[in-house]
Amino acid sequence: MADVWNPDQYGKFRAERAAPFLDLLALVEPTAAPRVVDLGCGTGELTRLAHERLGARETLGVDSSAAMLERAAAHAGGGIAFVQGDLGAFARGGFDVVLSNAAIHWVHDQEALVPRLAALLAPGGQLAIQAPAYDHHPSHAVAREVAREPELAGPLGGFVRESPLLEPERYARLLFRLGFARQRVRLETYAHPLASRDDVVEWVRGTTLTDYEKRLDAPTWARFLDRYRERLRAALPDERPFLYTYRRLFLWGRR
Repeated sequence: MADVWNPDQYGKFRAERAAPFLDLLALVEPTAAPRVVDLGCGTGELTRLAHERLGARETLGVDSSAAMLERAAAHAGGGIAFVQGDLGAFARGGFDVVLSNAAIHWVHDQEALVPRLAALLAPGGQLAIQAPAYDHHPSHAVAREVAREPELAGPLGGFVRESPLLEPERYARLLFRLGFARQRVRLETYAHPLASRDDVVEWVRGTTLTDYEKRLDAPTWARFLDRYRERLRAALPDERPFLYTYRRLFLWGRR
């Protein structure tokens, strides 16, 4: 399928998207010159921030999108490198910190993913993950409704994006069974004031809706987006500014 990730679209809400990443870094315990991997690194800005904040001697950013990595190249050097790859299949090991920010929800089998990520760690290493946990909100629920409409269900081949994330308690059990006796698992809601409800469409266009865009030709995608915008406007109050509340899942563990 085509690479539909758009760094400019994704970056429209740069500050809001960075806030959970900063909170994720705050969970990581200080360690001397760690080796770090950032799985789902995107445009690399936050990868460089992690490298500096964690005092890393080496940081590797991994992303599946060539468009994102083209932008990330500007942040390479000084111990930072970027490679194209699938976070669910990445297999290099020996990292002191395995980071993944707003990315694991793209991997279907979470029960298999968490052990694979844990296997990337060196002894005493830390796993630090943040992911959107927001399928219940109209911004995501309306996309599923539109995808099920007969006019669009056919071109989509019946595809409807459902979040694969587990309940927090299940992640806690997984971490414990993998030897993470010390762990923190939590949900946190972020409040993002946006200019209007229309900005929610722009937010979701840069992330969740890409899963529909890559499956549709340009005219059908335009119809999908118009229908989504119309239905979402009906589902959200016309408030200015509009408060977009966004729930995030955090996982941290150290062996």
